[in-house]
Amino acid sequence: MTSKEQIMASEEKDLDKPSGFFQTRFFVTFMLFLGMANAYVMRTNMSVAIVAMVNHTAINDGHDDVMDDECPDSNYTEVDHGQDGEFAWNSALQGYILSSFFYGYVITQIPFGMLAKKYGALNFLGYGMLVNSVFAFLVPVAAREGGVWGLCIVRFIQGLGEGPIVPCTHALLAKWIPPNERSRMGAAVYAGAQFGTIISMPLSGLLAEYGFDGGWPSIFYVFGTVGTLWSIAFIIWVYEDPSAHPTIDEREKKYINTSLWGTTEIKSPPIPFKAIFKCLPFYAILFAHMGHNYGYETLMTELPTYMKQVLRFSLKSNGLLSSLPYLAMWIFSMSISVVADWMISSKRFNHTQTRKVMNSIGQYGPGLALIAASYTGCDRVLTLAILTIGVGLNGGIYSGFKINHLDLTPRFAGFLMAITNCSANLAGLLAPIAAGNLINNQPTIAQWQKVFFIAAFIYIIAGTFFNIFGSGERQYWDNPDNDVKDTNALESQTQIPSNQNGNDARRRISAISGNQ
Repeated sequence: MTSKEQIMASEEKDLDKPSGFFQTRFFVTFMLFLGMANAYVMRTNMSVAIVAMVNHTAINDGHDDVMDDECPDSNYTEVDHGQDGEFAWNSALQGYILSSFFYGYVITQIPFGMLAKKYGALNFLGYGMLVNSVFAFLVPVAAREGGVWGLCIVRFIQGLGEGPIVPCTHALLAKWIPPNERSRMGAAVYAGAQFGTIISMPLSGLLAEYGFDGGWPSIFYVFGTVGTLWSIAFIIWVYEDPSAHPTIDEREKKYINTSLWGTTEIKSPPIPFKAIFKCLPFYAILFAHMGHNYGYETLMTELPTYMKQVLRFSLKSNGLLSSLPYLAMWIFSMSISVVADWMISSKRFNHTQTRKVMNSIGQYGPGLALIAASYTGCDRVLTLAILTIGVGLNGGIYSGFKINHLDLTPRFAGFLMAITNCSANLAGLLAPIAAGNLINNQPTIAQWQKVFFIAAFIYIIAGTFFNIFGSGERQYWDNPDNDVKDTNALESQTQIPSNQNGNDARRRISAISGNQ
């Protein structure tokens, strides 16, 4: 055994890992999972509700949807809109309504990431989701009394309230989850997005058809109530970090803090902006996140349109089929995260290697699926199978770049996530714009093939960039031993000092992160 291995073994032996299922960090993970599920319910329920809200007969101009005639229309099932709704909103107005939420969501990412770093993430997340949930009750009133713009304002405010969910969740995970548990805990939390979507789509449809107050308003009343209850419970029962928790077991608190910081105390220095923006592994996460969102939006938004326009079949005609890809991604992300943590804890792979393997599955898999989908011709079953497999493999990103912020910098992970998530959501908005310009009322297989190839190219390029420049090592500018130094001096450094204290700090960080 080398001297480095002896140091790591000695460090790990000192970490007395508590046993048992009912531990505080598991409860925090569960509450964050429910929060992420609730956030995605609030994000997606309008897309279901608006179908029931709109009077399709009133806005019908007598023209049929543009369809391609390359595939036969036998066994084609037309989408049933059901009873017409209250509002004569055309497609353009519906687009404004659906996008208003995301404008509020995107602009709050970076501000809340910085505020959470300075003042703590818990209250921003809890009260932000409370605002989101309470304003859900106002959606029916805003639509009926304020029209399109009144509804857009309420949805915009809901987006503002949901803005803290991702950066603040990441910041709390950084304070609660030890390095060797990050893959499965992080995947469990972020898989709440798929869980929320799986629940939202069928339940929203049922409420729109059978609910009270005209059907569609019950969607917002029911989910608003659930979100409000979760927000209150989260604010009361969850704490900012183990040191602030009044009833946590002392062994667990010591285990978490020592695993993360190398000490039982948590230090919170200013954000080292210059060092972060000079860090190549940070850009690896940034481009991976942007590439993922562009490809994911293409995969989940444009493929159903392709199946309607070209294959003459709509996934919306069957709730089970439309949620199947999300279910596959949820199951796969949970399963592969266990493998990722085993790869790290078994010492067969370090954090860097594990993140790159997982991310390759999560980005190369969907990229190849998009290429394959462009060659399926008129085979509807095969296209749906490829869609499901592609989205399922996409679950690998939760153990790849999505949790990688915590590897680089546990203390500034929320801020990093705010930057990458904001940029990624902006990139995701480009997917339907690019597809619309390429199709341009010519929904042929050849034109759609261009859409798929562009998304696949972006997926593969983003995954390759991450494989070249990504890292799972904790960065020198997040070294607690450097906190006593002048902040400007810290930001201008390019490496940890080579003196004995620097070597000790480097060994501690390596031992904590589990990298060899």
